[in-house]
Amino acid sequence: MSDVPENAAEHCPGTASDSAGKASACAGCPNQTICASGATKGPDPGVALVQERLENVKHKILVLSGKGGVGKSTVTTLLARGLAKDPNKNIGVVDLDICGPSIPRMMGVLNESVHSSNAGWSPIFVNDNLSVMSVGFMLESPDDAVIWRGPKKNGMIRQFLSEVDWGSLDFLLLDTPPGTSDEHLSAVQYLKDANLTGAVVVTTPQEVALLDVRKEIDFCRKTGIKVLGVIENMATFICPKCTVRLNYRKIIPSKNFFKSTIEFCT
Repeated sequence: MSDVPENAAEHCPGTASDSAGKASACAGCPNQTICASGATKGPDPGVALVQERLENVKHKILVLSGKGGVGKSTVTTLLARGLAKDPNKNIGVVDLDICGPSIPRMMGVLNESVHSSNAGWSPIFVNDNLSVMSVGFMLESPDDAVIWRGPKKNGMIRQFLSEVDWGSLDFLLLDTPPGTSDEHLSAVQYLKDANLTGAVVVTTPQEVALLDVRKEIDFCRKTGIKVLGVIENMATFICPKCTVRLNYRKIIPSKNFFKSTIEFCT
């Protein structure tokens, strides 16, 4: 997770660095004294808050892909709806794509607003057993750009995980943006002590997508995230000449964890 404050100097070494408060870039920074004291190197209190808030969530699953446009949000939406077909299961969805939130539109709740209470933020309910949270609910217009630096995005992710009143859930699905950077590291950091179940990796058959997806799987290995399954999305090709439909879709579940649901989604 990025530990560089939002208003830091250009070459800030980060609050967790051994050079924090001591580097030349720290001169004149209002946080220089506290950084130099070592107080900023302690454990993030947000980790404990997330662990406490999500203690009644049985399974926490990241939906990942290093490539944009492969259908992560679509898979997340259909996976959530597939799981929610069982009225005895409660499903939650967190939209971690801060700059490009699409879950509100895909879930059909685009114009809803988030409300707060003593228990925290209330998620938006799609139906009785399916709720979602996204920064899209906090924008004045769906066309508004979210122009935030890493630390502010990380703070919003912490709030989604620690301040939303999810209640008791069977599954909490986390739709992530492309890449392996701030948002992903923040999610892993906050969920590492909250029994993160694993990740579903989404790809498409093009080699340019597979290049990035391989990096995402390597990210999972390096951060200790269990890969529950890989979905090859958009693998149907219709010949423009003869209109023959060829389906190359592959579903590779790990230990059948999502076998029935992945089949539904794709």
